[in-house]
Amino acid sequence: MDQITQPDKPEHQVGKCPMDFVLRQIMGPWTTYILWLLGNEGPLRFGVLKSRIDGISAKVLTDRLRSLEAAGLVHRDYKPTVPPAVSYSLTKRGHELCQVLKGINDIAVRWDEEDNLTEV
Repeated sequence: MDQITQPDKPEHQVGKCPMDFVLRQIMGPWTTYILWLLGNEGPLRFGVLKSRIDGISAKVLTDRLRSLEAAGLVHRDYKPTVPPAVSYSLTKRGHELCQVLKGINDIAVRWDEEDNLTEV
């Protein structure tokens, strides 16, 4: 079986795995979808995000956006207009992560198609 670690890097240790740290940043309902929306549609205002995510509450969306901002994946742009204009966009790290998520999406779509073909 192929190993994920590189020969010149130390092995991952329980509780100190960098990959686990990154995955914990994007865990939770709606989180990857928020990243996907921002990665595919660019900066979006809060209300637009909420309208594009059917079933999400304002509280949960706020929590997810704050979490992604704290993780350095999303940038919050506040403009003190009347009413205030707040939009969200991906940071450099957010864009980098979205490249990986696109690969995972390709696998998920292929697996879904394969599973649906076998069910017919």
